[in-house]
Amino acid sequence: MSGLQGLAQEMIWFDKFRYDEAERCFYEGMNGIPQTPQERDASTILQDIAKARQNIQQSLARSQNASKSEDQSELVSRLKSLELDNKNLHNVVDDLRSMLLKLESRMAVLEKSQAPAPKTAPVTKAAPLQKPKVEEQNGVDDDDDDDIDLFGSDEEDEEAERIKAERVKEYSARKAKKPVLIAKSSILLDVKPWDDETDMAKLEECVRSIQLDGLLWGASKLVPVGYGIKKLQINCVVEDDKVGTDILEEEITQFEDYVQSVDIAAFNKI
Repeated sequence: MSGLQGLAQEMIWFDKFRYDEAERCFYEGMNGIPQTPQERDASTILQDIAKARQNIQQSLARSQNASKSEDQSELVSRLKSLELDNKNLHNVVDDLRSMLLKLESRMAVLEKSQAPAPKTAPVTKAAPLQKPKVEEQNGVDDDDDDDIDLFGSDEEDEEAERIKAERVKEYSARKAKKPVLIAKSSILLDVKPWDDETDMAKLEECVRSIQLDGLLWGASKLVPVGYGIKKLQINCVVEDDKVGTDILEEEITQFEDYVQSVDIAAFNKI
């Protein structure tokens, strides 16, 4: 606090009677009442006091205006900085949104390209039946019944059936040797604990203790969430016909002492 402000807030006036006397003499002089030398000195003191009061009030007003202007300039600068930060945040959000859209489009293309083609059973064609040949001798047909083969058509039908059976057998053997395409998926799971005091090593041990036909656990890591809490992010490969995401969530959430919830962070077809 400056000296002028301290003087303006002074509430104790020890010499008030002297100033009252000087004020009385001052007004008497203004009204034409003769004054003694002492009274003239008192009026002069009164005028000086009035001027001092006026100067003090003006100084206080100027200091208040200066402080107000400084506060306003500081407020304007802070508003400008906040507007700049807001603009930068908007730019960052737009960039993240565009990147997310690109990733979603790429994932859709990958899923379409990796989708297994529908299986179609090959169609086997039966061997054409051979028509009996008619022998001509010297351009003249032989009408003799002894030269006609009555059992020739039956023998050809048996031969066609034998060839067809052999082809079906060969196809079945080739199909048995061909490896069967098994649809698999890669799943990234987020396993969240109850609080920061949860033993994450024990939590991961419980998760990996789940053994299912068609389930293979992969790499894992701890990812910070906030307030000292970390979540377990673990990868696994499953066979689609044997293991589903619902089964995984049910098996993991059985460990209620360690696991709060399970989320699927990523799902990709292999």
